[in-house]
Amino acid sequence: MKHQNNTSRLAKFAKLAGLTAGILASVGTMSAATFVNGGFEDNNLGSWERGSGYWTGDLSILTTANYSVGGSNYDASYDQSAIVGLGTDANTGGALSTVYSGNYAARVNNSVNDYSVSLIKQTVTNYTDQYIFFAWAAVLEDSHGTTDSDNFRLTLKNDTTGNILYDVTYNSANTPAGLFNSFGSWNWTPWQVQQLDVSAYAGDTFTLSLLASDCPYGGHAGYVYLDGFGAVRPPQDAGGAVPEPSTYGLMGAAALLGAVVYRRRSKKQAAQV
Repeated sequence: MKHQNNTSRLAKFAKLAGLTAGILASVGTMSAATFVNGGFEDNNLGSWERGSGYWTGDLSILTTANYSVGGSNYDASYDQSAIVGLGTDANTGGALSTVYSGNYAARVNNSVNDYSVSLIKQTVTNYTDQYIFFAWAAVLEDSHGTTDSDNFRLTLKNDTTGNILYDVTYNSANTPAGLFNSFGSWNWTPWQVQQLDVSAYAGDTFTLSLLASDCPYGGHAGYVYLDGFGAVRPPQDAGGAVPEPSTYGLMGAAALLGAVVYRRRSKKQAAQV
């Protein structure tokens, strides 16, 4: 009888292990079709493609294609993108946090006025979540007119259909009140969180691109912070631990496994009573 009980327990354990493996395999599949290092909590720009170069006056050349690796204006020596940690931006009088969620964010371009153009982008394939979220904050220095000032452009493109689902661009000559604040010669936005419903495009491929540049005369700078690119709304908790999507999935799998074990134990205890 004891041998039979042990055999039964081993069979149950094997069945439970198989269930766990199936759950984790499912999580792996989901993670493969979502964002990688979207909140920059790896403390690097891994999984993001970087681009850069410079410009001297022709606004029309400021495109993602031109400044991506292999583009007609690509020059790696002008890359000013970086990961930033917790802190505040001095050009906003300390009013803007450099991170929206967790401990790190990306800064595209910087405050040095040297003609630079910087770019980061990430593509996700076979995307099936309902939403895409991301947060951004811009810092632009007063300069010239609408065609020759420091500027930025942030886009989300459905590569499958060719449609641009989100497209925002501003320059230091176009800083509308209510969105931008001023500190000295600098204009800046609080963090802007975007939520895009992409449920109608399940299985499509999407690319998020952020390009930021100085003015074309080397006298004024512009840069943008980016954070929280993913399938869930990023919490505004700079300094808190923010799991990446794969971590959320593993947490869910662990919770489900715990629920299965708890249920089995409860049934056993009830039978003993």
